[in-house]
Amino acid sequence: GGGIRTMEDIEAYLNAGVDRVILGTAALKEPEILKEALKRYGERIAVGIDCKDGFVSVAGWLDDSKVNYLDFAKQMEKLGVKTIIFTDISKDGTLSGPNLEMLQQLKDSVNVDLIASGGIKDIEDIKALKKLGVHGAIVGKSIYAKTLDLKEAIDVSHGDKTC
Repeated sequence: GGGIRTMEDIEAYLNAGVDRVILGTAALKEPEILKEALKRYGERIAVGIDCKDGFVSVAGWLDDSKVNYLDFAKQMEKLGVKTIIFTDISKDGTLSGPNLEMLQQLKDSVNVDLIASGGIKDIEDIKALKKLGVHGAIVGKSIYAKTLDLKEAIDVSHGDKTC
């Protein structure tokens, strides 16, 4: 994910052995590319929804749209997207916990695999995400900051398909 905005980019990554490509800006601004990618590659295409104040942000968080994140998620589901990575920009990199309220609203609005990103600090956040029923979590900063042990996180979430 990040800066992938053409079919050529998508094909290059998938042909190089990447399992899944994440589209963000292209999904919002170039829906025809998303539609073609879904047609060709199906579940190997995920959509990243970066959200600020309830609205989708694109272009590396530099461009705020007027598109509500729930409406956008519903559109993505209708197009056939099976995986959404949701980031609350206000939480990203803060280690202050994920936005469970927004994640719950997403879970209630769409039936896709939801991956939580932004703010995840420790094993309690992983447990909360598992209880919520998310499919996965991106835990970059918490690993670097050593507030989350990756093995423990895997152990806590092991055994079922959530988290």
